[in-house]
Amino acid sequence: MEGFDKTADFERNDRDEIFSKAVRAGKRTYFFDVKATRKNDYYLTITESKKRFEDDGRFFFEKHKIFLYKEDFNKFSDGLTEAIDFIKKAQQEMGEENTREEILEPVSTKEYTDIDFEDLNK
Repeated sequence: MEGFDKTADFERNDRDEIFSKAVRAGKRTYFFDVKATRKNDYYLTITESKKRFEDDGRFFFEKHKIFLYKEDFNKFSDGLTEAIDFIKKAQQEMGEENTREEILEPVSTKEYTDIDFEDLNK
């Protein structure tokens, strides 16, 4: 392949990822990765990863990714903060403010309705 240098590509990938933070949240894991462009401009990728199972029991990870560039950081941050503040305020007004401990309560202790899904496999 003309013009392709494996060593240069390896060095590029080595410096591509600047910072990484994984956050486990229930059945999901969020990855916050700071990367660099060829011109050393930083950008952020946010990846949501969920473990899914095939019918035969094998699993795979379903991933959704957002690329956030530096020119959008402030607007994104402002929008995210506004949305979170709205949710917190709405929950307080409805009397449903949850503490961190209540949110992280194990699923097995919560009550759920027993649903029969047999008709979905037809």
